[in-house]
Amino acid sequence: MGDINSVGVIGAGQMGSGIAHVCALGGREVRLHDQNTERLKAAMDEIDKNLSRQAAKGTITEAEARAAFGRITPTANVAEAGQVDLVIEAATENEEIKKAIFQALTPHLKPSTLLASNTSSISITRLAAATDRPDRFIGLHFMNPAPVMKLVEIIRGIATAPATYETVKVFAESLGKITTDAEDYPAFIVNRILVPMINEAIYALYEGVGDVRSIDTSLKLGANHPMGPLELGDFMGLDVVLAIMNVLHDGMSDTKYRPCPLLVKYVEAGWLGRKTGRGFYDYSGPVPEPTR
Repeated sequence: MGDINSVGVIGAGQMGSGIAHVCALGGREVRLHDQNTERLKAAMDEIDKNLSRQAAKGTITEAEARAAFGRITPTANVAEAGQVDLVIEAATENEEIKKAIFQALTPHLKPSTLLASNTSSISITRLAAATDRPDRFIGLHFMNPAPVMKLVEIIRGIATAPATYETVKVFAESLGKITTDAEDYPAFIVNRILVPMINEAIYALYEGVGDVRSIDTSLKLGANHPMGPLELGDFMGLDVVLAIMNVLHDGMSDTKYRPCPLLVKYVEAGWLGRKTGRGFYDYSGPVPEPTR
């Protein structure tokens, strides 16, 4: 397989824009796709702001920031996003939506194009089976926020060819990332461990073991975590936390992965965390305040 010089990123949300940022800074031509043109514009504004912040801190030069931004082409046309060496899907954590995206992409791909999903929990084998190239399909799980976090989990499906794995591993490392290999089990490594911890913290809140501030302070100071688990859940998006817990619960058939009823209730209320302005904290004021 040849080098990866051009990348299509499907989904211009927080993860998609972060992946586009990283790939462009790594010298790749990027086509950032989303059907929502307003979201595309917001993503480009966010990338511009984050590149400028890196330049202001001195981690990159202003010239590097401007060159990276110039490598990103926003497009609402999925056909344009498919004519690249690698497509990375970064849509919402919903298996049917992801499969529909790959099926829509298929007619527009080059024969040599590799496909990757940034899914944080869903079976790579099942997603690959919905495409015309399961041997060229792989999981590339960037951490959030992608421009800051060093890790990329690489997950091979049962049909992933060795050459696909080697090509994307070299690609990820060329972006300055450290890679780990995870087997194709529900939630892989990071979220298999991290998200049940967040769910358990929500249970502790639900059962009255402690309030929001006490739980987060205890884990920050008692376990040296940079964020408390409830704060982290808000940062990830409580809908994402719930989706991953459901994948774990369904895939492992183990009651220890049962989503906390309070988590379900918050998601049903639309209290998804930072992105909606309210979750376990209220973000409407200058300082986040606990909601319980």
